[in-house]
Amino acid sequence: MTKRTRGEDPDPVREMTREGKRLGRSFGRLAALGAVLVICGIVGLVYTGLATLTSMLLFGWLLLVGGFVGLLQAVQSRGTGHFWLAAVVAALNIAAGVVVIRHPEGSAEALTMFAALLFLTGGLFRLVGSVVVRGPQFGWTLLQGAFGLLLGLLVLFDWPSSSRYVLGVFFSLALLFDGLGLVAMGVGGRRIVGMVTPDPAEPVVSSDKASEGNAQDQSNT
Repeated sequence: MTKRTRGEDPDPVREMTREGKRLGRSFGRLAALGAVLVICGIVGLVYTGLATLTSMLLFGWLLLVGGFVGLLQAVQSRGTGHFWLAAVVAALNIAAGVVVIRHPEGSAEALTMFAALLFLTGGLFRLVGSVVVRGPQFGWTLLQGAFGLLLGLLVLFDWPSSSRYVLGVFFSLALLFDGLGLVAMGVGGRRIVGMVTPDPAEPVVSSDKASEGNAQDQSNT
């Protein structure tokens, strides 16, 4: 006969209810975080200039912190064959982070130009590939290529004025869609947890009592 440890809940239904409430609170915090991201995305779409500046500063600090972490790892791995490569990459990240933080507007112009060229080349390759291959997704690939080419041309023709809002719009849209995904995950998770969590007020028949009841039914028959 096993002994129950002190503090152990003898009621498994109550324990399942407690775990369900804990999971529900976790999904609720996830949904709250998603709501904050959605609000930040909407604010960024309204104030695109501020969103562009914020995204550039975040990018610069990420480069700076990543460079210092890479430099620390390179120092710890000195004497190996990849020491100098890791040190050079870390130094370049630190230098790029300092430049982006000190000159966010100029960095935004350079990244906007890079994004425009990326859209142009990607759209052109999709257009040519869809016409040459003519696969089962011909129409969808052709539409994607035309959209990428048009977007690249619009950004390039309005450069450098487009650098004030293009990166901010992309950054805000990323926050908005990520926030919506977290909200959907949190709300759906809370709903599923609420469906599978038992109610402690309802009586639950244990397996021993159920087996005894079945045995009595069989003896009566």
